[in-house]
Amino acid sequence: MKVYHGSYTAIDEIDLNFCEIGKDFGRGFYVTNLRKQAEFWAIRKGKSRQTAGTVTEFEFDEDIAEAMELKILKFENYDDKWLDFVVLNRTNNLIKHQAHDYDIIEGPIADDRINEQIKDYIVGLISKEQFLNELIYNPSHQICFCTTQSLQALTLSKTLPKAIIDRTTRLIGNDIIQALMTDYEVNEIEAADKYYTSNTYAQLADEVTEFYKKNWTEIYTLLKQELKLEI
Repeated sequence: MKVYHGSYTAIDEIDLNFCEIGKDFGRGFYVTNLRKQAEFWAIRKGKSRQTAGTVTEFEFDEDIAEAMELKILKFENYDDKWLDFVVLNRTNNLIKHQAHDYDIIEGPIADDRINEQIKDYIVGLISKEQFLNELIYNPSHQICFCTTQSLQALTLSKTLPKAIIDRTTRLIGNDIIQALMTDYEVNEIEAADKYYTSNTYAQLADEVTEFYKKNWTEIYTLLKQELKLEI
């Protein structure tokens, strides 16, 4: 499974000693399978350090985790068990000790709005029933790697820096636009319009598809198929 970590800088090595206590699932290294969510955190943390922020991609091998017989806890949705567990960790005042003994924990994330509701619940301003009734589901996801053993199931992906990906994508686009102009005798504006409004370009612009790793001629063939141009 591809997972992502958003931070003010790229992550080359994980050191749990730098991880903070008192998070949703306790101290650990947090990732998500939602790239957009990681990008949000990269921007947010980057602003606090006056950097652009960076998303680091990892591979989470669930087979390795299973083979190691790691202790794993999963929450499918926001529910009372998730709330109890988050509160347990948020109120843990022990500096060096977790409030649980799990290796890996997976489940929804408590965003800013939910954080405020949790605070209200902890101090008794709302009941558990009120919290769960008021909770509006937002797609979110996080995995916390809590122990050094669990990190063996997480490996750094060998991905290109975003600046290089953007440049590669731009060069592919230039080649395709020139090919459209030559092959179909259209001007640059018409060729660019066909290209940039296509689904093929949308897929190329989405880093997750890894279309940027393809030769431009492969992308061009896909574009012609999409636009039903003569190949």
